[in-house]
Parts: sequence; C-alpha cells; structure tokens
Amino acid sequence: MRAVGHTPLLAVTALHAAYGRAEILHGIDFSVAAGEVLVLLGRNGAGKTTTMKALIGLIAPRGSIRFDGAEIAGQPPHAIARMGLGYVPEERRIFTGLSVLENLEVGRQPPRPGQDPWTSEKLFALFPNLGRMRDRPGGRMSGGEQQMLTIARTLMGNPRLLLLDEPSEGLAPVIVEQMVAAIAALKQSGVSILLAEQNFHFARAVADRAVILESGEARWTGTMQALADDEALRARYLAV
Repeated sequence: MRAVGHTPLLAVTALHAAYGRAEILHGIDFSVAAGEVLVLLGRNGAGKTTTMKALIGLIAPRGSIRFDGAEIAGQPPHAIARMGLGYVPEERRIFTGLSVLENLEVGRQPPRPGQDPWTSEKLFALFPNLGRMRDRPGGRMSGGEQQMLTIARTLMGNPRLLLLDEPSEGLAPVIVEQMVAAIAALKQSGVSILLAEQNFHFARAVADRAVILESGEARWTGTMQALADDEALRARYLAV
C-alpha cells in the first residue's frame, strides 16, 4: 500500500457555510493528508454534502480552505477544479445523450506535472464495466454504471484530491464491492480521497480516518479502526 503523508494536502479551519440565513456548518476543522482516504460520516442533514459544496466553491464558505498550501476559499468552482480538486456529486449528472467515451472526453484536462495522466484505457481497467459499453449512451446505463462513469469522467481531469459525495448510495451490493476495489486502486495510484458517506461498512472498507459530523459540527475525529472498535460512539452518532 502507498504510504500516507503527514503534510496536509487539504486543511480546513473554522469552516462555516449557509444557505441564505440558515447556517449549516458551524466552524468545522479537518485535514486530508497526501495519499489518505478520509470519510465524513453522519446522519442525513449532518452537513456532509454542504461541506463538499463549500470546498469546491458551489456555496460561499467562511473560514480557511487550504489546498496544497494555497488558500482556495472564495475561488470559483472552475478555478478550484483546475488546481486539482475533482468533485463527484451525489446526483451524478452525466450527459445522458453522450456515449461513455464522449462523457470522458468532456472531463479531459491537461496532465499535471509529476503525475501520470488518466486515459480512457486506464479508466476502463479501473472500471471494466465501462470498457464493455464505451459506445453506450449514458442514459442507457444503470445507476451503478452511471456512478462509475461520473467518477471516471472526474478522473479525466487528473485531480490530486477527489471529493466523492455518497458514492455507495442506491448501489447494488456487487457494484458496491467494485467501488471499494476502485477506491483502493485510486489510493494506490496516489489520488487522495475525501468522501461523504452514511454507509459505515462501506466507509470502513475504504477509509483511513473519519470525521463524524452532527448538526454542522465535527463531533469526533480519529482512525476508522478506533471507530470500528467503539460501538457506543457509533450508536450515538451514526445509528438511524
């Protein structure tokens, strides 16, 4: 396994975010190290998706968001994406009238220095299902296949940090297993990952550390192993 670095690739400090007058995030702190998979866990409404949207610039944040040493809070989404943050939203948002290959081309960005660029063939090795339907329109794919395509399209932008919002939601168990394998391969390739999840078992299979959110506040941060060993903590913050 690729070693996890100690210097934060992403450092979030005192992050606040709101929709109009309704403040959703109340000063949360966390970091993602190079080579790490960090998961944001919490019930519905805890603030996971809002955190993702604040990081990528879809809603205006207050506080500090430093990516690779540069402050990105307040930057527009396209500028943040060009710096190396890739965002896979919960809604997937593929182009249903375009083929798999055409969807991938939409996401293509120039290679980054010191990083092997993603190609369609490398992505088909990561997601074999897509390789078998490269000419199929996105609208004729299952939900799980569309999820894979959305991740693959985002990877065509050669991100250093991938934001995944609820990647396992609504997927069949066999597709979830494939997603676990894909995330492990992405980490091995050097991509750092921040994911928002409700599925603890999925999170435990892929993540190094976890941050538990409740009512827009970070209530607990630690290793996945520590969380797996603490049944009372999981019952308090994650039980439905």
